[in-house]
Amino acid sequence: MPKSVYSHWATSEDFTNLSVSLHDAGTGLPGRSLGICQRGGDFVFDSFIAYANGLVTNPNMVLAGAIGVGKSTLVKMLLLRGIGEGRRGVIIDPKGEYGPLAEALGVRPITFGTNGWCNPFVGDEVENLSLLRTMLSSLQSKELSSEQLFILTNLWRENIRAEETRVFRVLLTALESLLFETTPTPGRDLALLLHRFVHGDLSGYFDGPGDPVSLNAGVNIIDLSHQWSGEHLSLVALTAIAAAQHTLVDSSIPGYLVIDEAWALLSDHEAVRWLQGSWKLARSRGISHILVLHRWSDISAAGDHGSVQRERASGLLRECETSWLFRQGVEEASEMALALGLNQNEAKLLTALPKGTALVRYASYRSVVAIEPDDADRQVSDTDEAMR
Repeated sequence: MPKSVYSHWATSEDFTNLSVSLHDAGTGLPGRSLGICQRGGDFVFDSFIAYANGLVTNPNMVLAGAIGVGKSTLVKMLLLRGIGEGRRGVIIDPKGEYGPLAEALGVRPITFGTNGWCNPFVGDEVENLSLLRTMLSSLQSKELSSEQLFILTNLWRENIRAEETRVFRVLLTALESLLFETTPTPGRDLALLLHRFVHGDLSGYFDGPGDPVSLNAGVNIIDLSHQWSGEHLSLVALTAIAAAQHTLVDSSIPGYLVIDEAWALLSDHEAVRWLQGSWKLARSRGISHILVLHRWSDISAAGDHGSVQRERASGLLRECETSWLFRQGVEEASEMALALGLNQNEAKLLTALPKGTALVRYASYRSVVAIEPDDADRQVSDTDEAMR
């Protein structure tokens, strides 16, 4: 008798408790398959089609798992299938791993400070002020004081026109005389922060020659690898996300916004606060945010258990109605269970999933899926090439 291709890691009772049918045939949605259900046929999933068919009530997703279990491959597969459905995509790429995908799609990765600069302040004045406040607070590692916020708000209203692209330069010019004061004041502190964006360690990212970069391609890859080991990764990533959101909304075409190495943002209290607001608007804006994590315990960087910061980060993850959960260590699975409200069986099964297999949670449904890339997928998804 031939040996089974699957190891016996779950009982029928386990599947029942997981809400996974013994003959789970997948979502029943149309489109290209992402893999094979553990007990059934092809598994097809697209956030927007799933929403239109009532399977989920919001389009946001989270992917989590140990290094090398298949997360990057799945992200690229989701994007390729989305493009085939006419979707757009923006990828925040902190490690420069999406070069093969860019080459295959005929697009050039954007590197802020090298081949362009970013103006994230587009559209609604209230949203722009909120983003600016978040960026300045993130840079000084604490929320703006009431005095700083008062000065900033008045400066904006007096100096920033709707079509202004060089916001930091204009605001700095209005406060430049304060840079040379010897006594610290809220205005001087604000001027020093603005100076860093225009002439200091962040120069070239938000001001530069020519016009700001355009994200008008069908797929845009924003390469932040030059910031990978820097202290401003979360700030630059947040700005890229804001610019991407504006681009996707203005295009009137639904799209994916991939945020790889999401731990960097979850550890920034100001960034998480801002993201919470934009997350809730994903459905009305036609954006599917895809958060990609490695170790689930990275969420602990947001703060201690019970802290406001930790709850904000956990809340952001819980608002991703679809979760692709790859193998985790025992401790990591426990962290995941706390953050997402997994039951005991789900947490246990996560520690035994083979490479390339995920527990997929979408609304009240569960599927165990072996991801199966085709030849086109494999051409753009190999992240182990250097190891060979």
